[in-house]
Amino acid sequence: MSKRKQHAPEFKAKVALEALKGEETAAELASRFGVHPTMIHQWRRALLEGASGVFEPRGCKRPEIDEEQVKELHAKIGELAVANSFLERKLKPWGGK
Repeated sequence: MSKRKQHAPEFKAKVALEALKGEETAAELASRFGVHPTMIHQWRRALLEGASGVFEPRGCKRPEIDEEQVKELHAKIGELAVANSFLERKLKPWGGK
């Protein structure tokens, strides 16, 4: 059994743009680029669906938040705050803050 071929995003975009032009059929493009016509249809559809994202302001994308990592970071902040206050109390007799 052969492995599936992985195509670079640049290649997919090039093929999808050619499909959007409509100068050649999907079968002609498939033989020219060596991919299945179904893939060309999928890449064309993906290009059309994602095209509006090109014109969105860069600052509008909200980053994905990993809730588990947020909990871990809050716990670490708490530990450091406790350690900091402990050291602060211990340094006061020696002229610290």
